[in-house]
Amino acid sequence: MTDNNLTAAPATGFEVHRGRGPFNAAFFSVLGPYLEVHLRRHKRRVFADLPPTVVELGSGVGANLRYLRPGSTLVAIEPNLPMHRRLRAAAERRGVRLDLRDRTAERTGVPDRSVDSVISSLVLCTVADPAGVLAEVRRILRPGGTFRFVEHVAARSGTPTRHLQRALRRPWAWTFEGCSCERDLAGVLRAAGFARVDLEPYRLHTPFVPFNTQIAGVAHA
Repeated sequence: MTDNNLTAAPATGFEVHRGRGPFNAAFFSVLGPYLEVHLRRHKRRVFADLPPTVVELGSGVGANLRYLRPGSTLVAIEPNLPMHRRLRAAAERRGVRLDLRDRTAERTGVPDRSVDSVISSLVLCTVADPAGVLAEVRRILRPGGTFRFVEHVAARSGTPTRHLQRALRRPWAWTFEGCSCERDLAGVLRAAGFARVDLEPYRLHTPFVPFNTQIAGVAHA
């Protein structure tokens, strides 16, 4: 059976839902400043001193452009077409050159060992294959390069937050285009083959309780 609300993004096979795609673009545009208040301390730490060219997985509407210096180049991997207009406008406002690629994080199209830094925030929760994405990150990073991340993860087993994550997993994933609030991304990162992974677990205090258990850090190629 075919869902007539789905359209395929060119050259990727990523299915953009006619309702959820625009909803998420609008949601993160409106709620972005609120989320940034809670995430800013962690982003400032892991996104400090980014190089002149950065690859970002799931750039969305441009929440992380503020961490790039004006004149930098962002290679933005973003298959959700409804995000593109806002992302282009945000890059122009920030003075960042935008190389926008309608591709998935598993197949960026970036050459082997060609970049110094890859970043992501709140993206590994949504991808179909987190281990595959991290293998792609390792492929495109130069030796000594860094993958810098801010992600939300599963709470400890048996806690009230974990029970709530489990109870809401289906409506949460449907609303936020496959986002899982039950992934052990710290474990996936440590098993991905990086030379070193430095990460910090922490907890936010927001009404979005399934989202509140998080990690931030740097993986070194």
